[in-house]
Amino acid sequence: MSTQTTDLRPVERTNRFRSWAIIAITNLLSLVCMVWVLKNAGLHRIWGEVGHMKWAWVCLGVVCDITVYLLHGWRWKLLLRPVAQVPFLQTLEAIYVGLFTNEVFPLRAGELIRCFLLSKSTELPISVTFASALIERLFDGVWLITFFLFCLRMHRMPGILVSGGYALALLLVVLALVLGYAMYARKQSLDLVFGLSWPRWFNTLIEDLHLIGHSRYLYYSFFVSGLYLAAQMLPIYGLVQAYNLKVPWTASFMAMVLLRLSSVIPQAPGNIGSFHWVAARALMMFGLDGQLARRFTIILWAGVTIPLIVIGFVAVTMEGINMSHLQRDATTAAKERKQVA
Repeated sequence: MSTQTTDLRPVERTNRFRSWAIIAITNLLSLVCMVWVLKNAGLHRIWGEVGHMKWAWVCLGVVCDITVYLLHGWRWKLLLRPVAQVPFLQTLEAIYVGLFTNEVFPLRAGELIRCFLLSKSTELPISVTFASALIERLFDGVWLITFFLFCLRMHRMPGILVSGGYALALLLVVLALVLGYAMYARKQSLDLVFGLSWPRWFNTLIEDLHLIGHSRYLYYSFFVSGLYLAAQMLPIYGLVQAYNLKVPWTASFMAMVLLRLSSVIPQAPGNIGSFHWVAARALMMFGLDGQLARRFTIILWAGVTIPLIVIGFVAVTMEGINMSHLQRDATTAAKERKQVA
């Protein structure tokens, strides 16, 4: 027992160092992006522009920002339908708590938190909730690639955005192919192809993917995924109209696609900095003045982030969730799954 504990300590130290290194790099990148946004943004004009905003459009954008995740909750419920009848309100609550966690904690900890929370509240195996979340990422990747290719045909992009978009799209394709193969291939086939002895937690994950992947609800949730992703343009469009920016609706759509693509890589809490840089570059492609684009991204970030923090905080408070305990328990549960031989 002591030998096993001793063996695990170097691994834990390595994982801890890796996590802190990623956090440091992402925060540094966010700082660089934020400096670019704030430099020569003409911030003294922002209060006058806020005073002339159309608040009906602001309200519409905020409502869309919150309610678009109803589609996410519906999609998750459909994915889990072959395993259990999960109440819609429970999937929705877990999603809002996960969103809140993503906005205040680094490394998108909300993905782990929401899976653990749903498993805890429904008594579903945590491997099942993880498997469904992986399928969600697969669907998001397919639709994101489709929308990105549409954006390329719709408008010319700067080389850095095109290269970055293609790199992230390639990563999504590889992950989608691996995950898709795991969903439909038999366990023996995976062993034959990769020639590895898989740990038990991975075998359980493959079994859960296989179960969900052979349900008709999988196809229903795929189309809901496309609707869910496209609807995320609405909060951006509402705030663009509220700020009276003279850009076509396609600018909001492209900004949404690029923001979702950029969120694939680890970022600082709330995507601060990188969100502003990507959104500003997207709007500047449509002829918007650089200073105005920079100022607007500050309003846009607040408009799509603060409502999610508020609704997530309400969900956490109503359920009496201790976030530090929940994050610790979720991390422990995930480690225990991997340590089972």
